[in-house]
Amino acid sequence: MNWKDYISSDPSILFGKLIVKGTRVPVDLLLEKMAAGNTFDDLLKAYPSLSKEMLQACLLFAADNAKHEKVLAVA
Repeated sequence: MNWKDYISSDPSILFGKLIVKGTRVPVDLLLEKMAAGNTFDDLLKAYPSLSKEMLQACLLFAADNAKHEKVLAVA
């Protein structure tokens, strides 16, 4: 699966935030809800326009970005 097939950004939708394609649901919102303990089933009930594949794409997006993240020591 390629997350780019499911996630997009459009300046005319939510000021260009990353959203799940075909919806106005922001990717960061879904990731925060998953981190807070919401299951795929919870999210699919709350957002009936989403699919399991769309939620998986959000996780793949986060994983892909974490691979390329550089953390700098501040202290």
